[in-house]
Amino acid sequence: MDEDAQVDQRLVRAIASGDRSALGQLYDRHAPLLLSVGVRILRERAEAEDVLHDVFLEVWRKAHSYDPERASVRSWLLLRMRSRCLDRAKSAAVARRSSLDAAPERRSTAEPEDGADARRLGPWLAQLSEEQRRVILLGYFEGLSCSEMAARLGIPIGTVKSRLGAAMRKLRSTAQGGARP
Repeated sequence: MDEDAQVDQRLVRAIASGDRSALGQLYDRHAPLLLSVGVRILRERAEAEDVLHDVFLEVWRKAHSYDPERASVRSWLLLRMRSRCLDRAKSAAVARRSSLDAAPERRSTAEPEDGADARRLGPWLAQLSEEQRRVILLGYFEGLSCSEMAARLGIPIGTVKSRLGAAMRKLRSTAQGGARP
């Protein structure tokens, strides 16, 4: 386990014991990444900031439930942020369904945007085929379901699932091999 992961685990244990300064330190370490994920999914910084706040309130309340055997702290936080953003995006989409003409259309993401995310993800995504990369980006950053991806790409849902599975196996294999983006 690398030093950053050890620091994160110590911070979560301290948060579980009621240490507010540890929460601030964890926030400082991970908020920029979580906010960038939120902005990618929700397309609005203010909405992403609200979700980020909610995620760290949840961390404060549920730090005792963190299990280092299941995921790194970073992955645990990213999963919480992504899930909350997708929930918010989907609930907003349901509210807008009555007025489809007014709903903004999501733009297609062929590559990560410029900046820190592109530098971090680029080498990992470059290992994937174009088809695999496209479903990963649509699913993770745009929050589309497999059926939504199939409709967007004009391919069968089984093909989407196969591409996602192959992409995840390739990324997992690379990560387990100790490679870093």
